[in-house]
Amino acid sequence: MKRNALLGAVVLLAVTSASEAAADGGPGPLGVTAVAASTAQSARVGALFTAADAAAGKLAGEHFCTASVVHSPHHDLVVTAAHCLGEGGELAFAPGYRDGEAPHGFWRVERVFLPDGWAQGQDEDSDVAFAVLEGRGGEDVEDLVGGNRLATRTTTGATAVTVTGYPDSVEVPVRCANRPTAHNSTQQRIDCPDLTGGTSGSPWVNGDGEVVGVLGGHEQGGATADISYSVVLGPEAAELYRDAASDP
Repeated sequence: MKRNALLGAVVLLAVTSASEAAADGGPGPLGVTAVAASTAQSARVGALFTAADAAAGKLAGEHFCTASVVHSPHHDLVVTAAHCLGEGGELAFAPGYRDGEAPHGFWRVERVFLPDGWAQGQDEDSDVAFAVLEGRGGEDVEDLVGGNRLATRTTTGATAVTVTGYPDSVEVPVRCANRPTAHNSTQQRIDCPDLTGGTSGSPWVNGDGEVVGVLGGHEQGGATADISYSVVLGPEAAELYRDAASDP
């Protein structure tokens, strides 16, 4: 899991509204990590909690990973890193979580889909997973916040991507845009500062609103806060998505 280096408070406090607007309107300055503005797009990204913490209202500092809503036929699917879901236990997802508040509520994880490579041997090339969320009052999570399309078999670095996630040292999401590069044939990397522990599972979203990576993979996302990894989303991820998306 990403090393738990404390995200610099000075960096966060120095973020101006102009830089947030630039990041929201497009990729913005590359390789700069800033607090993510509260937008319709950022609301699709959320923090993962244990269900017990969510039920007890123990929110501040208790989130441990990031996930995001991906479009699916049943409108109930999130993607994250396999190492975020592989330990079992009851979990809850809070889309758009910010400053101790869950503006779109908590959604209980109903079923988890892990690839065989991770389930059988924690293969870092299989560090991606999906979770089906339980509906609430006849509504599913994608109905409320929307979802990004999952894109597999894309060319690494074809465009810049925006990574949005929740460091476990702060109570707001951060985001950084940059162009990924190949680490090897099965892993991609991105240079973005201060993506610390808790950002595992963060989506890598390209300019077309497609998820083309998920923070994890090599060294469960990276041994330093400044370089992060994702598996290259290929046939295994596509098959896993089909299984999860077709779940009744």
